[in-house]
Amino acid sequence: MENSNYLGTEKTGMLLKRFCLPCIASLIISCLYNIVDQIFVGNGVGYLGNAATGIIFPITVVGWGLSLFFGDGAAAHLSVSLGRGKTEQLHRTVGNAALCSFLSGVVLIAISYLWGDSLLRLIGATEATLAMARDYGFIIYAMMPLAMTQNTLASIIRADGSPRYAMGAMFAGAIINIIGDPIAIFGLHLGIRGAAYATILGQFVSFLLCAAYLLRSKTFRLRRDSLRIDPALLRQIMTLGTSSLLTQLSIVIITVINNILLVKYGARSEYGADIPLTAFVVIMKLFQIVLNIAIGIAAGAQPIVGYNYGAKRMDRVRTLLVQILKWTAIVCAVCTLLFEAIPGAFIRMFGSDGELYLAFATRCLRIYLMLILLTCVQKVCAIFLQSIGHTRQATPLSILRDALLILFSLIVPALLGVTGIFWAAPIADVLAMAVTAVVMLKLWRELGAQAPAAPAAATAIQPSHPGPIITIARQHGSAGKRIGQKLAQRLEIPCYYKEVTALAAQESGLSRDFISDLNRNAPERLHELYLSTDVVQQAVTAQDRILHRIAENGSCVIVGRAADYVLRDHPDVIRIFIRAPKAYRMRKVMEMYGDTEAEAKKNIAHSDAARSAYYRAITGMEWDRCEGYDLCIDSSIGEDAVAEVLYQYLKARKAA
Repeated sequence: MENSNYLGTEKTGMLLKRFCLPCIASLIISCLYNIVDQIFVGNGVGYLGNAATGIIFPITVVGWGLSLFFGDGAAAHLSVSLGRGKTEQLHRTVGNAALCSFLSGVVLIAISYLWGDSLLRLIGATEATLAMARDYGFIIYAMMPLAMTQNTLASIIRADGSPRYAMGAMFAGAIINIIGDPIAIFGLHLGIRGAAYATILGQFVSFLLCAAYLLRSKTFRLRRDSLRIDPALLRQIMTLGTSSLLTQLSIVIITVINNILLVKYGARSEYGADIPLTAFVVIMKLFQIVLNIAIGIAAGAQPIVGYNYGAKRMDRVRTLLVQILKWTAIVCAVCTLLFEAIPGAFIRMFGSDGELYLAFATRCLRIYLMLILLTCVQKVCAIFLQSIGHTRQATPLSILRDALLILFSLIVPALLGVTGIFWAAPIADVLAMAVTAVVMLKLWRELGAQAPAAPAAATAIQPSHPGPIITIARQHGSAGKRIGQKLAQRLEIPCYYKEVTALAAQESGLSRDFISDLNRNAPERLHELYLSTDVVQQAVTAQDRILHRIAENGSCVIVGRAADYVLRDHPDVIRIFIRAPKAYRMRKVMEMYGDTEAEAKKNIAHSDAARSAYYRAITGMEWDRCEGYDLCIDSSIGEDAVAEVLYQYLKARKAA
């Protein structure tokens, strides 16, 4: 990972332009396939064709989510590994991610083919749309393993330092789809199947381009063993890709529930089951374009926001928040004005069969998208909170609007009929934004109250000599830090504890306190999501660089920071784990920190959980398993006694 200090000094406007525009472009291109199909199908096949493609949409989104699960996770792992200078296993990261994405696609199409018409009926197909949904879907399914692999590879290619290539591969596929749709639908008279063939042809070309990149990649080369599954590595990849998967699954849930409700309530109305379903599909495509622009602004800004928050540059963090919200509001306001003023023009883009359909669709477009500004601002705020590692607030806010939408989609139609499904959106927007506003106002005050970080006193790596690199992992309250210091004194070598974070702060420009408190800021059930955020990964990378430098300098003791794993390839590393009975640790915590018995019990549980989660996120392995260490020792025999045992152990190893 390149030095990112410029993120804290360059003008925020220029940074946002550089980071956000490519992100927006990628998201827009990614949704072109389905939207282009809808436009040509609506005009060439009719509005029932649009309903049919909308029925297949949730299945393709599941595939998209799984591909991002592995792709975004692998991309994040790739970036972190590059930052740490650990490039020898990158080929395995790529191979594992691509293979698992492909196999997930095979499983998905097997389920889709075997479940067949029953699945299509379950997610909203009617007798009028079932045959077309089958014709379209059964062709789309065939390409899903390769399409998913392509999407996974596109994420990896961006992380490899070639975002333009990834965008070009996606754009080439989209262009082929755009050209192929009218040829297949109108020229070859293939109807809805023609739209499917054009889509999979574009996906196949994108796949070939992404696969070809593997022959010219910058930081890795695939080998025969790249495709051998590594469970520990795969766990890290999936941890980093979890948020991407959850985002896509929420779209699937909303779409399927709405499809079912639209068919149910539509059948009771003058419009029938198919007109409301088609209108919803078209409106969601317009909604998706606007939302992708807003998400592109927020997601593109993530590394800038995260870095400045980690560096305690709260003035810049507040400026970035204002600019992100301003541009989101401008885009959404313009779109809202167009949707409310000329809704018929947007509906006709996707075809129009009769006045009844047009009247219903334009009316519902105005309803559903009237408060899209609130939708986008609420989503942007959730992404902003994630950017600064506030997973406790970001995670519920990211799903709040969707959860409320599902709730009101179930309630409001009972009162208003089929149009109530569309009214559920603005109701959910108002309530979700009200909650989000409370959270963001509190955050704004906190950002303003925090003083700029004072420059830390310069810290240097201490002189040493060749010899063992002793890493100490320890349970909270086991006196591991004191034992490490005593052992270092006995051996006359440096001991590093908080010095690691101080050096990492100097290296990265991030705040020393931020790096030191990596574990403390994460709620117990959200450690892994917290540790996957961009700013935390920057801090982890800076720490790892320092640990390698310390080890290269000579013999020392290093306490904590997963040093045993980070330095696992160093020939002189010796891994120690210090534990103790809980009663002993509670007494120690009460003695050292002045805790009450209840506080000591709580702090021990929280600290051990944090260290375990940190270690698992970094290594994919369990922190307190003795099999991962050269020596595990019970410190209840006394600090001096343990230091002496370790000293004698090191002498014995040297003599052996």
